[in-house]
Amino acid sequence: MLFESEAEYLDEEFRQEHIKQSELNGTLFSDCTFYGCSFLETTFRYCRFSECTFHDCDLSLVNVRGTSFRNVIFRTSKVIGVNWSVASWSTFTSQSPINFYDCVINYSTFIGLSLPKISFNGCIAKDVDFSEADLTGADFQNATLTMSHFRKTNLTDSNFENAIEYALDITKNTVSKTRFSLPEAYTLLHNLDDIILVE
Repeated sequence: MLFESEAEYLDEEFRQEHIKQSELNGTLFSDCTFYGCSFLETTFRYCRFSECTFHDCDLSLVNVRGTSFRNVIFRTSKVIGVNWSVASWSTFTSQSPINFYDCVINYSTFIGLSLPKISFNGCIAKDVDFSEADLTGADFQNATLTMSHFRKTNLTDSNFENAIEYALDITKNTVSKTRFSLPEAYTLLHNLDDIILVE
């Protein structure tokens, strides 16, 4: 296998590398760029990713238990079915250590995480669980949020402009200075007893 446990990969570029159902323990990736790589069902246990970027990669069903991330970007990649809640996150952060742009992140979990200013711009996020997460300042612009779950989620200063198919109960989430665009924003009124919608 190209990658090894306990190894360090610094300032490297990887193209079209494919591993599946493998396990890496304690591996460090710093300033690395991945193009068209596949890590399907791979376990990254107590690994570290710092200043890395993934382009057109497949990280579906990866296990990130105990793994830490710092300034990691996913672009036009498939990151499906990932439980991000089991990763290792810094307690104090003013900006999210991970960001997604034009990715497919269906069936993933962000329950209870503090990821301020995280980007999901242009992502397809079907049945993703954002419950009890602090997503202050998050960017959901142009995202498709079919059946995704927001419950006790802090969405202060978040941006949902041109996002579609979200079902967001504003009485059960923190919504302050949050930006929405019409016509999708009409769905926010359905849970308000004193509001009557007319055609």
